[in-house]
Amino acid sequence: MRENNQNPQSIAATLYLQDNFFEVQQRPCPVNEVTLSQYVQRWLESLSETLEPASEYELSLRLTGDAEIQSLNAEYRHQDQPTDVLAFAELDVDFPDFAKFHPDESIYLGDIVISIETAQRQAEQQQHSLTVELLWLLAHGLLHLLGWDHPTEARLQEMLTQQQQFIDLVGVSHRYCK
Repeated sequence: MRENNQNPQSIAATLYLQDNFFEVQQRPCPVNEVTLSQYVQRWLESLSETLEPASEYELSLRLTGDAEIQSLNAEYRHQDQPTDVLAFAELDVDFPDFAKFHPDESIYLGDIVISIETAQRQAEQQQHSLTVELLWLLAHGLLHLLGWDHPTEARLQEMLTQQQQFIDLVGVSHRYCK
């Protein structure tokens, strides 16, 4: 880990968007790949004091529907039902060993999968836009890729607070009320 007294560093981040929902529906995605990459970069920079230096952080985001995410949820979490977001960390999520990486290397964090159908229902329930919900779920998935988890109510609240800080950081003014 970096020492907390160091200034936050500039971080490069690349998000690879795999749109398996809006393209099939022939609808535009509410947030584009470049914007999502910029948001992830800002979020990682806000956590830079807790991250080891790397030339770049990379992750993929797959937008899909309930059928595909239900299949993934059944296979990997043994829950045969749709969910909003799944995160598949490339690094050991309990104790990510960033020390094995050289600062000039890029680090692939993993994959995030979001069900647009579930996200749309949740956005309607929370009375905010699909864009806000997508950012909320992307932030949640990113934290999981970085080793965050929520086995207790206290840890869940920490994660939700960090997610809201991410949303605020990119200028989305809606408070998420989950």
